[in-house]
Amino acid sequence: MVRTHELKKHFKDPKLGVKRAVDGVSFEAHPGRVFGLLGVNGAGKTTTLRMLSTVIRPTEGSAEVAGFDVLTQPEKVRASIGFMSTSTALYGRLNAREVLEYFGALYGLEGARLRERVAHVIERFEIGEFADRLCDKLSTGQKQRINIARTILHDPPVLFFDEPTAGLDVVSSQNVMEFIEEARDQGKTVIFSTHIMSEVERLCDEIVVIHDGVTMGHGSVENLKEQTGETSLERAFLSLVRFQPGYEKVLA
Repeated sequence: MVRTHELKKHFKDPKLGVKRAVDGVSFEAHPGRVFGLLGVNGAGKTTTLRMLSTVIRPTEGSAEVAGFDVLTQPEKVRASIGFMSTSTALYGRLNAREVLEYFGALYGLEGARLRERVAHVIERFEIGEFADRLCDKLSTGQKQRINIARTILHDPPVLFFDEPTAGLDVVSSQNVMEFIEEARDQGKTVIFSTHIMSEVERLCDEIVVIHDGVTMGHGSVENLKEQTGETSLERAFLSLVRFQPGYEKVLA
């Protein structure tokens, strides 16, 4: 499970003053379900995931990931998660196998266990034919397979996906979404950040709508439609954020 309570992250800007990137977000995400963070670019989704993954510390509030506190037990949190984003770069001068071995070592795997897990993900994601090629020489789809393999190499119970299909072609996006569905079916807790409505409708069991760091709506796709009286998720989303600061971002 992932649980947040009044999670906040404020940044100080010498010119603009305090930026409230996340301002009191609370939710619970459960095993065997995909929990969606839905919002426009800059809404606070990535900042929320960075706090949950212990990359940055919250200004206020609390959060637990797999039963571990993000402030007092950060190492145990990191050992319990896989984090995937299209902005996650691979090391171009390493081949695919070396990248997986490197990340496996970072996750604390070693010896026979490391070799076993690397072999498993190479077979699972059909990486074998390019496992010994430099990452700089691989296609976008091949790199994405390595990124997915890296994310689950240590078999974590919690997975974070931060707009993982951004910039991908249709086939690569489909592979990512199928993997997320598979992870859900395996009983993992999945948090999925996106601004793409069709992906939310396909994948998410529950959604929190975030806008300018604030929760604007919470529930299933059907719940949000009922709450707003709209017939589509897109119109429900627009109804929730229409009169809020930053609404112009939605129209951009």
